[in-house]
Amino acid sequence: MSDKEQLYQQRLKRFVTAMRNGKPDCVPIRPFAAEVTAAYAGYTCQQVTHDYRCAFDAIIKCCRDFDWDATVPNMVYVWTGLVKTLGLKYYAVPGIEVPADTAFQYLEPPEDNAWMREEDYDRFIESPMDFLQNVWYPRVSKGDPMSSVAGTAAMKNYFAAYGPHIAQMRNETGTPCAICGILKAPFDIIADKFRGYKALCMDLYQRPEKVLKLTEALTPHLAYVAEATADPERHLPVGLWMHRGCLPFLSPKQFDKFYWESLKYVIEYLWSKGIQTLFYAEGEWNKNLNRIAELPERSIVYHVDKGDIAEVHKKVGDKFCISGGIPNDLLAFGTPEEVRAKVKEVIQTVGKDGGYILDACAIMQNDTKIENLKAMTQAGRDYGQY
Repeated sequence: MSDKEQLYQQRLKRFVTAMRNGKPDCVPIRPFAAEVTAAYAGYTCQQVTHDYRCAFDAIIKCCRDFDWDATVPNMVYVWTGLVKTLGLKYYAVPGIEVPADTAFQYLEPPEDNAWMREEDYDRFIESPMDFLQNVWYPRVSKGDPMSSVAGTAAMKNYFAAYGPHIAQMRNETGTPCAICGILKAPFDIIADKFRGYKALCMDLYQRPEKVLKLTEALTPHLAYVAEATADPERHLPVGLWMHRGCLPFLSPKQFDKFYWESLKYVIEYLWSKGIQTLFYAEGEWNKNLNRIAELPERSIVYHVDKGDIAEVHKKVGDKFCISGGIPNDLLAFGTPEEVRAKVKEVIQTVGKDGGYILDACAIMQNDTKIENLKAMTQAGRDYGQY
């Protein structure tokens, strides 16, 4: 066994032990690093978005230079070649619609011309695949046969490049991939890709039963995709970034009615197949912790963004691994000494008995100071030994 493979196995064991809410040899470091990797490697946001090989190269450089236990192969997941070939209307690309050194942006559908209209609910509920292919896709893309053929080829090439890249992370740097699989909450996908948040808010009052029926109709499809794309060895969790379930987007009562049951079903289904979910709780979710505590033990890795990480640890830390807790504004505007102090505080409270993974609160973009990224990593090693 090579030195890199030994390092890989050591890191993977550490990472998986913590995700299962156990106590490894030390706190794993698993940064969800996006455009900050470009800044470190000397690329602009435009370069890593236009050429995914630059994004891959930036990750490899970071894996070589930082002592990380796992990371994402490419957190800058939008690729201009695919977006522009298909003519997708819901992304703004660096250097084209937004400045070259700005991260790509997701565009809400127009309020008066959403990708899914209010009169489309019945057709979508009756046959999700028919609606996606024949109604939704032509609205969000060029929609012509040639762009569809070219887009299919581009998508195939893009995803085929990930396997060799992940192997390179393993063989050349000894770094495991952090996640595997595709999953969105049923409510979120309606808000993000179909109705838009504002239109969906109106639907909650004007046609609530339609919203519920559509979340139910989408649930088995989303569970199927997550299972089909999950890690075959069941080591890595399926990534789930949640957008619209937290305060102030939904009240706790609305969360219970429209968001939770469908998502809970998917998470429980995946866990029955041995697949964990990375519950990336973007925003403030502490008001919903009583519901999250209903999930089976170890079924999720709970990632903390705006929530009080001490309260999360108190309420669900006995059931689930917790990750995150290092504020992004601190990483962007603080000093290395302040970052080290925060890492020490979180590790010695939330992470003191295991079941904790060190990371920023949210995805790190190019406003993260490199010296603070270094400080977070080194502090994780200095204070994270058990």
